Amino acid sequence: MTLFGTINALKSSNLISWKSTGRLQQTIAGCIERSGKTLHSGEVSRVKICPGYAGEGRYFEFQSKLVSASIDFAKVSPLCTTLCKDGISVRTVEHLLSALEAKGVDNCKIEIENLDCGSQEVEVPIFDGSARAWVEAIEQVGLKEALDQHGNNGEKVAPYLNEPVHVWRNDSFIAAFPSTKVHITCGIDFPQVPAIGCQWFSSAPLDDSFYAMQIASSRTFCIYEEVESMRAAGLIKGGSLENALVCSSSEGWLNPPLRFPDEPCRHKVLDLVGDLSLFARNGSQGLPMAHIVAFKASVFAFPIVHNFSQEGMHCMLILLVAYRELFRRKCSTLLSSVPGDYRCTYDSMWLNPSKHLVTQ
Repeated sequence: MTLFGTINALKSSNLISWKSTGRLQQTIAGCIERSGKTLHSGEVSRVKICPGYAGEGRYFEFQSKLVSASIDFAKVSPLCTTLCKDGISVRTVEHLLSALEAKGVDNCKIEIENLDCGSQEVEVPIFDGSARAWVEAIEQVGLKEALDQHGNNGEKVAPYLNEPVHVWRNDSFIAAFPSTKVHITCGIDFPQVPAIGCQWFSSAPLDDSFYAMQIASSRTFCIYEEVESMRAAGLIKGGSLENALVCSSSEGWLNPPLRFPDEPCRHKVLDLVGDLSLFARNGSQGLPMAHIVAFKASVFAFPIVHNFSQEGMHCMLILLVAYRELFRRKCSTLLSSVPGDYRCTYDSMWLNPSKHLVTQ
């Protein structure tokens, strides 16, 4: 089938149904403010998370400009997820968004600023390389029902997958299968690094309690032999043994102990939750009600492993954004940035939850 034939078929398909979760949209009950060093720039930034109105979703405010935490503004960038709009960039958003999505913070304003420079680019602090600091902060202030500017609450909807969807390249893939609960199964394979090797992790139904106990504290990791090349490329300037696990091919882990035997694999799940949160719309749930299975979703293309957004997940985001623009403007040139050997099944209803809401 031709590209446009495939797109036309996808436009008329019914892969996703937006259904009520039976819950109301939430926001945080008070403000959260944290400062810290960033991973890639090495600068210090400050983040203040404020309660949001129902229906507004999650969005960043930087230099008086707003950018929604949405795939509409996702950009492929080395070793992190970046949001760009109106000349500004907010980098390394995946750990914060992962915590907000998993803990049910559907609406909030995230004010962020550089404390060391006046750049048009800002980065979320890395802390210890996990999402634990964000989860603890959310639990400390608590949640409350989100109301709109007229005092009305908002129903929370979620995308329910009706048919399987997948992206693959060689033996690396991300797939999702219909399910009544959110499940994530993740596999990684580092034959050149025996201390990591091949690992699999599969979540129970991914609720806020499971995430807080089993996922949030898992830290990002890298391969020691690749550190210098990353720094030479202008990355991980703020990286250290305090904010990332480092593993040597010959010496094993340089900063043990691990918090879990399969901590690298669990961190992959953490990042995936953050990237999938970008599907959220107007206070909806971003995570699809599906069993998501991912294997080697970034290692095939990049020597240092940080998250799914680096190759596999970002490729999916590029395809989704490109398809959205094709539907809107019929502009095939936008697909030029997508690797030709990827395949993706996609439905435009990802981007219009209210239009396709199905009542239960």
